[in-house]
Amino acid sequence: MNQNSIIVFVCEHGAAKSIVAAAYFNKLASDLGLNLRAIARGTHPDRELSAIAIAGLHADGLTQSESLPRKLSLADIESAQQVVTFCEVPVEYHEKAVIERWDGVSPVSENYEQARDAILERINKLINTLS
Repeated sequence: MNQNSIIVFVCEHGAAKSIVAAAYFNKLASDLGLNLRAIARGTHPDRELSAIAIAGLHADGLTQSESLPRKLSLADIESAQQVVTFCEVPVEYHEKAVIERWDGVSPVSENYEQARDAILERINKLINTLS
């Protein structure tokens, strides 16, 4: 993958929202033949992925792109075409990439389907702007 083909999804723990978003983005981008790939990161990563997120993705026929939550790095930011965040990211990163904040997505742990649907609606809009 070359620079500008990576979309970085960021949530606080790197274990649920960003994981769901990256999985769905990758599926839709692949279905459309787009040369784009998403990765999931966290600002304060948990030790493991959310069991609820993984079970929900598997029930939807998808697999996550990450095996463990990974901390957002400057290299991630600098290699991204776009960064989509569900939380605050360090202010210095705002100068390095296009960052879009997706507020109002309910926690995956409270209602996977509701969170997934909100994320999927926004991913469809994002893909339309990138394709």
